[in-house]
Amino acid sequence: MAGEPTAIIGKSVQIRGEVKGNEDLIIEGLVEGTITLTEHRLTVGANARVTANVTARDVVVQGSLHGDIHAAGRVELRTGSSVNGDIRAARLSVEDNAIFSGKVELDGTAGTEGGKGAAAHPPVVATAASGTALFGAN
Repeated sequence: MAGEPTAIIGKSVQIRGEVKGNEDLIIEGLVEGTITLTEHRLTVGANARVTANVTARDVVVQGSLHGDIHAAGRVELRTGSSVNGDIRAARLSVEDNAIFSGKVELDGTAGTEGGKGAAAHPPVVATAASGTALFGAN
């Protein structure tokens, strides 16, 4: 949302443990552990290295993320990104040359407790060849 603060973890910063927040977060450095931004957006920068399970409203990955992603909204895998882990979200967007290895579960209740949702799809290893793939409800 416009005007809301955004926190930044710089490229020289290394965090091992639990990251929680009530604002959008951009990671440019190294984070290992868990990241919880239930009502906010997480952006993993192009040079970031994240090894964490993530819970956020929206997740944009431009760099490397190893761990599961739970998003109430949209997950975007940008060109050059690498994700190794399962994704559960309402929508998934995969750009050219994004690498993903894991399972995907798309449903409108990804961020809510007790949601029934869709059954998980079989494991997927994919590299988008051309264009942007968008999965889930628009």
